[in-house]
Amino acid sequence: MTSKMHRRNFVKGSLAMLAAGQEASLAAASAQQKNQAARPQQTRNGTAGANFFPGFKSMRINTSGAAINAVVGGSGPPVLLLHGYPQTHVMWHKVAPGLAERFTVVAADLRGYGDSSKPADGTNHSNYSKRAMAKDQVEVMTHLGFEKFAVVGHDKGSGVASRMSLDYPDKITKLAVFDTLPSPLLTYRNLTKEWATGVYHWFFLVQPSPLPETMIANSVEFYLRSRFERSPGAITPEAFAEYLRCFRDPATIHATCEDYRASASIDLEIDEADWNKKIACPVLSLWAERGNRPPAFRNAVDFWKQKAVQAKGRALGSGHFIAEEVPEETLAELRSFLTTS
Repeated sequence: MTSKMHRRNFVKGSLAMLAAGQEASLAAASAQQKNQAARPQQTRNGTAGANFFPGFKSMRINTSGAAINAVVGGSGPPVLLLHGYPQTHVMWHKVAPGLAERFTVVAADLRGYGDSSKPADGTNHSNYSKRAMAKDQVEVMTHLGFEKFAVVGHDKGSGVASRMSLDYPDKITKLAVFDTLPSPLLTYRNLTKEWATGVYHWFFLVQPSPLPETMIANSVEFYLRSRFERSPGAITPEAFAEYLRCFRDPATIHATCEDYRASASIDLEIDEADWNKKIACPVLSLWAERGNRPPAFRNAVDFWKQKAVQAKGRALGSGHFIAEEVPEETLAELRSFLTTS
């Protein structure tokens, strides 16, 4: 009897110690995340433009849903540049100065990315829907005095830009989209083993929180480098350091996962509801010749022609990160498209 009581007390004591240890570990991890989240904001909040965009003005603009970090430079007709995952507005640093010779260029961080704010998730990830992100950027341009403007988007930024063209047709004069299809619907409905292997992160990032957040946070730099491994030499050390600075923030990791979760939920519902609605403005589709789509989906402009009243495009000799891999060719294509009536 005494022996059984000793064993029972030992088990209870061990379980109590284990629980206490787990609570202490969770508290320590929480404190570490808070410290990491604060550090990027204290380091260089919203001033990256001073280093990557000489002559541009850095600003932080409060919209109805988020505070958006952006740089503005140049003169002429307004053009909004929107980045993709896992980058920030800095991805345009090789292209924006050349565009600014003829246009007023606004390069902004999407909500949840870079030095823009990270709103709460919302019901069904609604605060990271492309509709919510598009509204942010329209309000940014309105704040700057631009009621009509062209928009250029890469990757996730293309999704925001195309949604903007559908929701605000009276504001968007031209739309350029880089290495993307009109909607994730096309991917999910036509998935192949090859395609799923190439975009595995889509299915990793949509897993419930905190699984992907925790795994990424444990190896931030390793994970971030893996996203660029197919584009050797294209991402400058300075640009990578800036992406890493922003991505070390646990709030950024979570928000960018929310972006993907929205793409697999509320964005699909919104896209399906107005699938027959056409983009009214001219569309330029540029895609990566060394992309990872199946052959039937590599000629991206074919799909944009189904979605837009007027669309043209071609493949560029690059991988996914077009603006950083072939900046001169990218600049030439954009100049031609944006200046043609």
